[in-house]
Amino acid sequence: MEAYLKQVYPILPVKDVLETVDYYVNQLGFTLGFKDVGDHPNYAGVIRDGIEIHFQWHSDAEWANGLTTQMLRIYVDEIDILFEEYSTKNVFHNNTKLQNTSWGTKEFAFYDINTNGLTFYKDL
Repeated sequence: MEAYLKQVYPILPVKDVLETVDYYVNQLGFTLGFKDVGDHPNYAGVIRDGIEIHFQWHSDAEWANGLTTQMLRIYVDEIDILFEEYSTKNVFHNNTKLQNTSWGTKEFAFYDINTNGLTFYKDL
């Protein structure tokens, strides 16, 4: 059996998650898909038609240092098989591990050769 990549969700760096969600919902016609708990969420996603866009908060220091890294969230059914495949390709960094998250996914992540973030996941 092989892993099949099903969908990709871009993760855009933002300065204010709630402000960004408000813009996408009220100006661009998206709906809120999810957000972190609390008054100042660090992560949220919006949905319109067949697409989903995620937003991740980044500090002022990161923006001042020229934040340019983009991140993709890629859905895959056979996450264990893909992890094993990539583990033989010398692409992981020291902290890459396959793990269950508190938000209900099993995932692993690493940076490509241009420091773009790649997160592969499946729902639990």
